Amino acid sequence: MTKIGYQLNRRQWLKHTGMMATGLALSQLLMSWTSKKNPTILLVSGWQDVNIGDIAHTPGLLHVLETFLPEAKIILWKKSGYNATVSEIYSTNFPKVRVLYGNVDEQKKVTNPDLLKVFDESDILLHGSGPLLVAADHVDAWMKYTGKPYGVFGVTLQSPNEYHRELLKKAAFIFTRETHSIEHLKKAGIEGEHVGFAPDATFFLNIHDDKKAGQFMASNLLEAKKFICVIPRLRVTPYYKFNPNNAGWSDQRIKEVEALNERCKEWDHAKMREAMIAWVRETGNKVLVCPEMTYQVDIMDELLIDPLPEDVKPFVLKRGYWLPDEAASVYSKAHSVISFECHSPIIAAANGTPFLYLRQPEDTIKGQMYYDLNFEDWVFEIEETTGDQITGRLREIWDNYAAAESKLQAGMDKVDQIYSDRVNRMNAYINT
Repeated sequence: MTKIGYQLNRRQWLKHTGMMATGLALSQLLMSWTSKKNPTILLVSGWQDVNIGDIAHTPGLLHVLETFLPEAKIILWKKSGYNATVSEIYSTNFPKVRVLYGNVDEQKKVTNPDLLKVFDESDILLHGSGPLLVAADHVDAWMKYTGKPYGVFGVTLQSPNEYHRELLKKAAFIFTRETHSIEHLKKAGIEGEHVGFAPDATFFLNIHDDKKAGQFMASNLLEAKKFICVIPRLRVTPYYKFNPNNAGWSDQRIKEVEALNERCKEWDHAKMREAMIAWVRETGNKVLVCPEMTYQVDIMDELLIDPLPEDVKPFVLKRGYWLPDEAASVYSKAHSVISFECHSPIIAAANGTPFLYLRQPEDTIKGQMYYDLNFEDWVFEIEETTGDQITGRLREIWDNYAAAESKLQAGMDKVDQIYSDRVNRMNAYINT
């Protein structure tokens, strides 16, 4: 099946089944909380801007809301503060969404007076997708100021601490982005019909920068569906290198992380290089090495390019740090995406491009969502995987691309159906 056919089929499916069902269910759910025909939703999201995956959470969820709840007014409370380039993504793609900035102090008081006005105006607070209850203080402030309901959408909740547990116990609903979090919540004494699985909102990402992507591809002679993208990753992200104020980075912790990364980086990436070499030698096509996080620009040469055989290197290009809209446009033109990072495969999937996710054990339980969505054939636990196995699966994709596209469509249809099913179940619970 062609990519165009994939997009049209999925769009038609959404229009005629999932979108209508989910939109009705979520509308009824919100109205049951607010008793208003046109609810106002305050979405707290936007955790950091050094990671296109973290950036992508927000426009993904905004697209969910604008698609399934077109009558709702959405206000975005961006946690990480103002960033001009990211702000342009919001204004360009979501012109109706008002964006506010402001922190919460130790007394759970908001620092932006405009937020208090928005608190009065809003009917519900929605905590966006992320690695944990990132905006716990924001949720706490909302509760103390308003007493109005709040919910959690597509969040990993691995071993929540006592503070987070107390907040989660008061949530109107909790959608975790993989099923392992549901088990963690049960151990914390939080369970019930209001808890369910809903994949990361990045699966609904629909933003693009075709102009910038087209210019990059043209200048590097990249032809559609004749190149693969590969994304490196160290076992533990070295946040201490670009965020010195990041809490919890003692000298001892830094030494441990650096030792782990040094020990594993060559062993991990040698396996990815095997697939790169086979792709170039057997297809004659190119490889684009690209980052999901800012720091990865500095490790591309060392781990993925310099060690390559001389006959392969001329076919390998690299891209500096970019934003998710350009990445989405490039991934949509790629043949496949192979990534140690979790969100580039999701962005690829949202654009109809097959992927292979090389999962490192340090990268939390969020990778479970791929198994939950029946993508297990495209997930490789890196400590249990050889480079030959990764190469073999990539070869299967290029040998029968139509079958890979069909598999991807089935998985993405499941993503949409899960949202519909879970929201309907939650709606039934709220209305009992």
